[in-house]
Amino acid sequence: MNSVEKAIWYVEGHFAEEITLDDIADVAGLSRFHMSRAFGIFAGRSVSSHIRGRRLTEAAKSLCEGAPDILSVALDAGYSSHEAFTRAFRDQFGLTPEQVRAQRHTRNIPLVEPMKMDEKFITDIEEPRIANGKPMLVAGIGERYTCQTSSGIPAQWQRFNPYFGHITGQIGNVAYGVCCNSDDAQNFDYIAGTEVADFSDIPQEFARLRIPAQTYLVFSHRDHISTIRSTIMTIWGKWLPESGHALADAPNFERYGPEFDPRTGNGGMEIWIPIKA
Repeated sequence: MNSVEKAIWYVEGHFAEEITLDDIADVAGLSRFHMSRAFGIFAGRSVSSHIRGRRLTEAAKSLCEGAPDILSVALDAGYSSHEAFTRAFRDQFGLTPEQVRAQRHTRNIPLVEPMKMDEKFITDIEEPRIANGKPMLVAGIGERYTCQTSSGIPAQWQRFNPYFGHITGQIGNVAYGVCCNSDDAQNFDYIAGTEVADFSDIPQEFARLRIPAQTYLVFSHRDHISTIRSTIMTIWGKWLPESGHALADAPNFERYGPEFDPRTGNGGMEIWIPIKA
């Protein structure tokens, strides 16, 4: 089992218990940051969101089987009161515990089922190069995402593309998709932008980020952009854990050079992962 598979195994076998991100990271042999990032990529949700969803899913199954005491079900799911359980249950499924118990089925609610490793790693991923990245000022359209809402990133690029090439002080013909300010719940800021000489004349609504000098692993993705998820999964779930490199607490980014065609998705791009020198 690779590191992410170990983490998934541990979560699926212990989600009913009081487990922490540190517990999962220890089992997987990864740092908290790496574990949080890798899990979010694979699951499409944060560790805490997945555990909460799994607990509430098991509670929903108990209710639809006619569990007579909702408070007992709530306590088994880790909630100390009927009210707290009802709020969480309704937020997760859009129905109350009483409604699910009364209808006696779960066909109309989005259950969070056990994860399966049904997506394969790339077996022949190209070895990365090590690069010393210079300090950069990046400006562009910024948004805050969760794992569940990150599907909105392509639309964010659509909003930014008309600005590209027309920004005062733009340096070069390279676009950057920067991930930064992430937390353990896998909320993160994403900036679709470009390098600029300074921040003085950029549009007021733009996000601004100073990226310091940093050592990076640079991975090339040469296929169509639609297959980028497989490359990212392989990097975070297999290559990095087996590499021995220690990740740095710094922004990571996608680099779209002049060869990339945003209209067709062809041309290739690079993924820059910060590491400790």
